[in-house]
Amino acid sequence: MRSAAPLKESDLIDALITGATSGIGREMARLLAPRCRRLVLVGRDPARMEALEKELKSYPGLETSGVLADLSDPAACVALHRDHPGVDLLINCAGFGDYGEFFATSLEKDLAMIDTNVKALHVLTKLYLADMVKADRGHILNVASIAGFMPGPLMATYYATKNYVVRLCEAIRKELSKRRSKVKISVLCPGPVKTGFEKAANIGFFFTGSDPAYVARYALSHLDRFYIVPNLAVRAAKMALKLLPVPAVASAIYMLQSTKKIRR
Repeated sequence: MRSAAPLKESDLIDALITGATSGIGREMARLLAPRCRRLVLVGRDPARMEALEKELKSYPGLETSGVLADLSDPAACVALHRDHPGVDLLINCAGFGDYGEFFATSLEKDLAMIDTNVKALHVLTKLYLADMVKADRGHILNVASIAGFMPGPLMATYYATKNYVVRLCEAIRKELSKRRSKVKISVLCPGPVKTGFEKAANIGFFFTGSDPAYVARYALSHLDRFYIVPNLAVRAAKMALKLLPVPAVASAIYMLQSTKKIRR
Protein backbone atom coordinates (compact mmCIF):
# COMPACT_ATOMS: atom_id res chain seq x y z
CA MET A 1 0.00 0.00 0.00
CA ARG A 2 1.28 3.45 -0.91
CA SER A 3 1.14 5.91 1.97
CA ALA A 4 2.78 8.94 0.38
CA ALA A 5 0.60 11.72 -1.00
CA PRO A 6 1.29 13.78 -4.14
CA LEU A 7 2.33 17.42 -3.81
CA LYS A 8 -0.58 19.79 -3.29
CA GLU A 9 -0.82 23.54 -3.85
CA SER A 10 -1.36 24.03 -0.12
CA ASP A 11 1.72 22.05 0.93
CA LEU A 12 4.77 23.73 2.42
CA ILE A 13 7.63 22.23 0.45
CA ASP A 14 11.40 22.00 0.17
CA ALA A 15 12.54 23.13 -3.29
CA LEU A 16 15.83 23.44 -5.15
CA ILE A 17 16.32 25.65 -8.22
CA THR A 18 19.38 25.75 -10.46
CA GLY A 19 20.00 28.86 -12.52
CA ALA A 20 18.29 30.73 -9.69
CA THR A 21 20.11 34.05 -9.92
CA SER A 22 18.59 35.28 -13.19
CA GLY A 23 15.74 34.90 -15.66
CA ILE A 24 13.12 32.20 -15.21
CA GLY A 25 14.94 30.62 -12.27
CA ARG A 26 14.97 33.84 -10.25
CA GLU A 27 11.28 34.47 -10.95
CA MET A 28 10.44 30.93 -9.87
CA ALA A 29 12.33 31.47 -6.63
CA ARG A 30 10.29 34.60 -5.92
CA LEU A 31 7.03 32.79 -6.63
CA LEU A 32 7.89 29.69 -4.63
CA ALA A 33 9.21 31.50 -1.55
CA PRO A 34 5.78 31.91 0.13
CA ARG A 35 5.04 28.18 -0.05
CA CYS A 36 8.46 26.82 0.92
CA ARG A 37 9.95 25.73 4.21
CA ARG A 38 13.36 25.43 2.60
CA LEU A 39 14.49 26.92 -0.70
CA VAL A 40 17.89 26.03 -2.13
CA LEU A 41 19.11 28.56 -4.70
CA VAL A 42 21.93 27.49 -7.01
CA GLY A 43 23.79 29.92 -9.25
CA ARG A 44 27.17 31.33 -10.23
CA ASP A 45 26.83 35.08 -9.63
CA PRO A 46 27.74 36.05 -6.01
CA ALA A 47 26.22 39.55 -6.15
CA ARG A 48 22.92 38.37 -7.60
CA MET A 49 22.79 35.48 -5.14
CA GLU A 50 23.30 37.82 -2.19
CA ALA A 51 20.61 40.18 -3.48
CA LEU A 52 18.09 37.35 -4.01
CA GLU A 53 18.71 35.84 -0.58
CA LYS A 54 18.28 39.28 1.01
CA GLU A 55 15.01 39.78 -0.89
CA LEU A 56 13.59 36.41 0.18
CA LYS A 57 14.46 36.84 3.86
CA SER A 58 11.24 38.83 4.24
CA TYR A 59 9.23 35.58 4.17
CA PRO A 60 8.75 34.34 7.76
CA GLY A 61 9.74 30.75 8.40
CA LEU A 62 11.55 30.37 5.08
CA GLU A 63 15.03 28.86 5.22
CA THR A 64 17.05 29.90 2.16
CA SER A 65 20.38 28.39 1.17
CA GLY A 66 22.38 30.11 -1.55
CA VAL A 67 24.84 27.76 -3.25
CA LEU A 68 27.50 29.14 -5.59
CA ALA A 69 28.42 26.27 -7.89
CA ASP A 70 29.60 25.56 -11.41
CA LEU A 71 27.27 22.72 -12.33
CA SER A 72 29.19 21.99 -15.53
CA ASP A 73 31.38 19.91 -13.19
CA PRO A 74 29.51 16.66 -12.37
CA ALA A 75 31.29 16.53 -9.01
CA ALA A 76 29.57 19.80 -8.08
CA CYS A 77 26.19 18.22 -8.87
CA VAL A 78 26.97 15.21 -6.69
CA ALA A 79 28.07 17.52 -3.87
CA LEU A 80 24.90 19.59 -4.23
CA HIS A 81 22.74 16.49 -3.81
CA ARG A 82 24.83 15.29 -0.88
CA ASP A 83 24.56 18.62 0.93
CA HIS A 84 20.90 19.33 0.12
CA PRO A 85 19.00 16.03 -0.07
CA GLY A 86 15.31 15.35 0.29
CA VAL A 87 13.68 18.10 -1.76
CA ASP A 88 10.04 17.90 -2.84
CA LEU A 89 10.51 19.98 -5.98
CA LEU A 90 13.61 20.08 -8.18
CA ILE A 91 13.76 22.71 -10.92
CA ASN A 92 16.63 22.37 -13.39
CA CYS A 93 16.80 25.80 -14.98
CA ALA A 94 20.53 26.36 -15.55
CA GLY A 95 21.59 26.51 -19.18
CA PHE A 96 22.87 28.65 -22.05
CA GLY A 97 23.26 28.65 -25.84
CA ASP A 98 25.51 29.81 -28.66
CA TYR A 99 24.96 31.06 -32.21
CA GLY A 100 26.78 30.28 -35.46
CA GLU A 101 27.55 27.53 -37.93
CA PHE A 102 28.51 24.34 -36.12
CA PHE A 103 32.02 24.11 -37.61
CA ALA A 104 32.79 27.71 -36.68
CA THR A 105 31.58 27.95 -33.10
CA SER A 106 33.86 27.40 -30.11
CA LEU A 107 34.42 23.75 -29.23
CA GLU A 108 35.16 24.81 -25.65
CA LYS A 109 31.82 26.60 -25.40
CA ASP A 110 30.01 23.66 -27.03
CA LEU A 111 31.40 21.26 -24.44
CA ALA A 112 30.60 23.63 -21.57
CA MET A 113 27.05 23.89 -22.94
CA ILE A 114 26.70 20.11 -23.04
CA ASP A 115 28.11 19.87 -19.52
CA THR A 116 25.58 22.42 -18.20
CA ASN A 117 22.47 21.80 -20.32
CA VAL A 118 22.77 18.00 -20.42
CA LYS A 119 25.20 16.53 -17.89
CA ALA A 120 24.21 18.68 -14.92
CA LEU A 121 20.50 18.19 -15.58
CA HIS A 122 21.06 14.45 -16.07
CA VAL A 123 23.02 14.00 -12.84
CA LEU A 124 20.65 16.05 -10.69
CA THR A 125 17.53 14.46 -12.18
CA LYS A 126 18.96 10.98 -11.60
CA LEU A 127 20.06 11.59 -8.00
CA TYR A 128 16.96 13.43 -6.82
CA LEU A 129 14.61 11.13 -8.74
CA ALA A 130 16.03 8.13 -6.88
CA ASP A 131 15.18 9.85 -3.58
CA MET A 132 11.68 10.74 -4.78
CA VAL A 133 10.92 7.24 -6.06
CA LYS A 134 11.96 5.81 -2.70
CA ALA A 135 9.63 8.27 -0.90
CA ASP A 136 6.96 7.89 -3.61
CA ARG A 137 6.55 11.65 -3.62
CA GLY A 138 8.02 14.66 -5.39
CA HIS A 139 8.15 16.59 -8.63
CA ILE A 140 10.91 17.43 -11.11
CA LEU A 141 10.57 20.34 -13.55
CA ASN A 142 13.22 20.36 -16.26
CA VAL A 143 13.52 23.48 -18.37
CA ALA A 144 13.90 22.67 -22.06
CA SER A 145 12.62 24.82 -24.93
CA ILE A 146 10.45 24.61 -28.03
CA ALA A 147 13.88 23.99 -29.59
CA GLY A 148 13.69 20.53 -28.05
CA PHE A 149 11.25 19.39 -30.73
CA MET A 150 13.26 20.29 -33.84
CA PRO A 151 16.69 20.50 -35.48
CA GLY A 152 18.44 23.84 -34.99
CA PRO A 153 20.79 24.93 -37.76
CA LEU A 154 22.93 27.89 -36.63
CA MET A 155 22.33 26.84 -33.01
CA ALA A 156 22.94 23.12 -33.50
CA THR A 157 24.45 22.28 -30.12
CA TYR A 158 21.87 24.23 -28.11
CA TYR A 159 18.93 22.62 -29.94
CA ALA A 160 20.51 19.19 -29.53
CA THR A 161 20.86 19.69 -25.77
CA LYS A 162 17.19 20.64 -25.48
CA ASN A 163 16.17 17.61 -27.58
CA TYR A 164 18.05 15.54 -25.02
CA VAL A 165 16.10 17.10 -22.15
CA VAL A 166 12.72 16.49 -23.82
CA ARG A 167 13.45 12.86 -24.72
CA LEU A 168 14.93 12.10 -21.30
CA CYS A 169 11.83 13.47 -19.57
CA GLU A 170 9.50 11.55 -21.89
CA ALA A 171 11.29 8.31 -21.06
CA ILE A 172 11.27 8.97 -17.31
CA ARG A 173 7.56 9.79 -17.42
CA LYS A 174 6.82 6.39 -18.95
CA GLU A 175 8.98 4.60 -16.39
CA LEU A 176 7.21 6.35 -13.52
CA SER A 177 3.84 5.53 -15.04
CA LYS A 178 4.70 1.83 -15.37
CA ARG A 179 5.65 1.58 -11.71
CA ARG A 180 2.52 3.57 -10.71
CA SER A 181 4.71 6.08 -8.90
CA LYS A 182 3.28 9.24 -7.40
CA VAL A 183 6.45 11.08 -8.45
CA LYS A 184 5.83 13.53 -11.31
CA ILE A 185 8.06 15.02 -13.97
CA SER A 186 7.34 17.97 -16.26
CA VAL A 187 9.25 19.67 -19.05
CA LEU A 188 8.97 23.42 -19.62
CA CYS A 189 9.19 24.36 -23.30
CA PRO A 190 8.96 28.12 -23.81
CA GLY A 191 9.86 30.06 -26.92
CA PRO A 192 12.26 33.03 -26.67
CA VAL A 193 12.30 34.61 -23.20
CA LYS A 194 13.72 37.99 -22.20
CA THR A 195 16.64 36.78 -20.06
CA GLY A 196 20.42 36.89 -20.23
CA PHE A 197 20.29 34.09 -22.80
CA GLU A 198 20.86 36.40 -25.77
CA LYS A 199 24.06 37.87 -24.33
CA ALA A 200 25.46 34.43 -23.50
CA ALA A 201 24.56 33.13 -26.97
CA ASN A 202 26.05 36.15 -28.78
CA ILE A 203 22.76 36.95 -30.52
CA GLY A 204 19.94 39.44 -30.50
CA PHE A 205 16.35 38.88 -31.63
CA PHE A 206 14.30 41.09 -33.90
CA PHE A 207 11.19 40.18 -31.86
CA THR A 208 10.45 40.50 -28.17
CA GLY A 209 10.63 37.37 -26.04
CA SER A 210 8.21 36.42 -23.29
CA ASP A 211 8.51 37.99 -19.86
CA PRO A 212 10.37 35.55 -17.55
CA ALA A 213 7.95 36.34 -14.70
CA TYR A 214 5.04 35.27 -16.90
CA VAL A 215 6.82 32.06 -17.96
CA ALA A 216 7.67 31.20 -14.35
CA ARG A 217 4.14 31.91 -13.15
CA TYR A 218 2.60 29.86 -15.98
CA ALA A 219 4.95 26.93 -15.36
CA LEU A 220 4.33 26.73 -11.62
CA SER A 221 0.56 26.97 -12.08
CA HIS A 222 0.58 24.14 -14.65
CA LEU A 223 2.70 21.52 -12.91
CA ASP A 224 -0.14 19.08 -13.42
CA ARG A 225 0.92 18.93 -17.09
CA PHE A 226 3.86 17.08 -18.60
CA TYR A 227 4.57 19.44 -21.51
CA ILE A 228 4.33 23.02 -20.23
CA VAL A 229 4.26 25.47 -23.16
CA PRO A 230 3.49 29.00 -21.96
CA ASN A 231 2.77 30.81 -25.23
CA LEU A 232 -0.18 30.20 -27.58
CA ALA A 233 1.93 30.75 -30.70
CA VAL A 234 4.55 28.31 -29.42
CA ARG A 235 1.86 25.73 -28.64
CA ALA A 236 0.59 26.08 -32.21
CA ALA A 237 4.14 25.68 -33.53
CA LYS A 238 4.61 22.51 -31.44
CA MET A 239 1.49 21.00 -32.99
CA ALA A 240 2.54 22.02 -36.52
CA LEU A 241 5.92 20.32 -36.08
CA LYS A 242 4.18 16.95 -35.95
CA LEU A 243 2.88 17.46 -39.48
CA LEU A 244 6.03 18.69 -41.20
CA PRO A 245 8.99 16.64 -42.49
CA VAL A 246 12.29 17.25 -40.71
CA PRO A 247 14.06 18.81 -43.75
CA ALA A 248 11.27 21.36 -44.08
CA VAL A 249 11.51 22.21 -40.38
CA ALA A 250 15.30 22.54 -40.62
CA SER A 251 14.93 24.92 -43.59
CA ALA A 252 12.39 27.04 -41.73
CA ILE A 253 14.56 27.19 -38.62
CA TYR A 254 17.61 28.16 -40.68
CA MET A 255 15.68 31.04 -42.21
CA LEU A 256 14.47 32.15 -38.77
CA GLN A 257 17.91 31.88 -37.19
CA SER A 258 19.41 33.88 -40.07
CA THR A 259 17.38 36.91 -38.97
CA LYS A 260 19.15 37.03 -35.61
CA LYS A 261 21.62 39.83 -35.09
CA ILE A 262 25.02 38.65 -33.90
CA ARG A 263 26.32 40.48 -30.82
CA ARG A 264 30.05 41.06 -30.62
